[in-house]
Amino acid sequence: MNGSAPVVVDDPAANRFEVLVDGRVAGFAEYRRTSSSVSFTHTVVDPAFEGRGLGSVLARGALDAAREAGLAVLPFCPFIRSYVQRHPGYLDLVPARRRAQFGLAPAADQPTPDPRELRR
Repeated sequence: MNGSAPVVVDDPAANRFEVLVDGRVAGFAEYRRTSSSVSFTHTVVDPAFEGRGLGSVLARGALDAAREAGLAVLPFCPFIRSYVQRHPGYLDLVPARRRAQFGLAPAADQPTPDPRELRR
C-alpha cells in the first residue's frame, strides 16, 4: 500500500467503524450498539480500495474496539461473521448461547449426527 497505514476509527454519530487510507474513507462496518453489545449489520469496502486487505483491517479494528469496550458482538454481517470464523481468537466476543445462530458454535457444541443420517 502506498501512503500511510490504514487507520480504523469509530464514528458513533454514523453508527459505523471506518477504515481510513490517507484520510479518505475506504470502507465501513455499520453497527447497532447497546450498553452491552454491538451488532454488526453491514460492511463495505470502496471498490477503488479493494484487494488491499482493508476489509480485514476494518474487521480486526472493529472487533478489537468491541473487546476493549467490553461489548458482546452479534455478527449479523456476513463479512464480520466470516472474519470471526477465520480468526477464532474473536469467538469469545460472541455470546456462547448465540453462536449457533450465526453458525459459529464450536464442533464440541454441535450435536453428534446420527450415523444413519450420514448415509442418506
